[in-house]
Amino acid sequence: MSASSHKRKSKHRHPVNEKNLLVATFLNALIAIVELAGGILSGSLALFSDALHNLSDAFATFIAYIAILIGKRGANQKKTFGYKRIEILAALINAVILIVVSAFLLKEAWQRWQEPEPINSSIMLVVAMIGLLANVYALIILQKDAGKSINVKAAYIHLIGDSLSSVVVILGGLAIALFQVYWIDPLITLFISLYIIRSGYMILKEAVNILMQSAPEHLDLGAIKTQVELRPEVLNIHHMHAWMLTDSEIHMEAHVELNKDLPLSQVKLIQGDIERLLKKEHKIQHVTLQFEYLADHAPSLIHTKNPHD
Repeated sequence: MSASSHKRKSKHRHPVNEKNLLVATFLNALIAIVELAGGILSGSLALFSDALHNLSDAFATFIAYIAILIGKRGANQKKTFGYKRIEILAALINAVILIVVSAFLLKEAWQRWQEPEPINSSIMLVVAMIGLLANVYALIILQKDAGKSINVKAAYIHLIGDSLSSVVVILGGLAIALFQVYWIDPLITLFISLYIIRSGYMILKEAVNILMQSAPEHLDLGAIKTQVELRPEVLNIHHMHAWMLTDSEIHMEAHVELNKDLPLSQVKLIQGDIERLLKKEHKIQHVTLQFEYLADHAPSLIHTKNPHD
């Protein structure tokens, strides 16, 4: 990748706006308090479940805010990669909170389904509408930052779930007001909980993959091996390892065995060509290559501890 193209790409990268996360945190906490009070006064489990969802979102956005501040710290002798992965840990915590809250709501919904209780639909409707308006506003201010960080993305998905659940609660409140179908309240809670579980699982999966140093799904190590070995000076490339430091930063290391014992100045040119290939075509930001000649180990794609590898 040329310096000019790198500058053009960097010019379009903007940091996450931490103030928007604080605003979203305040809105979610406020909605949660209002909906908790509304749920108690109206007797609506759906409203109460939406309040717990918003409370978890307030925690999620606040963790996102703290994680981004910590992630800005530079690398040091103990944390040689810096603190960037704190955002991944925060996303993992958020996902676990979502799933735990959902399990609690499912249990409550089952109990309410067996013994439906009268609900004040007027309070339920007013409070749900307030929650919807606040959630939509929070979505608008976080929309631009959702694609910049897995942590903000997790908080953004929380808010989408909140908005959808508020709409469902409003529809449920209308049904209760018109037809007195109180069983619809635990049914709404069921749908909200299942949506939360699905969202939490997706975030959890992505965070765990990054923490386990999994290679990105789009990265084909076999194709990279074929491309690199097309160079006449390269005998093979092996012991390849690729991982994601964060949700947007890919690292890779590999051994490159040469056909001849070349001078260091020529090896440097080969190294530059391979690094440009990996960065330009495969979007790998950080590349570490170890060059070898007459290597005394098997040229396997992935290095293992097997002595016969």
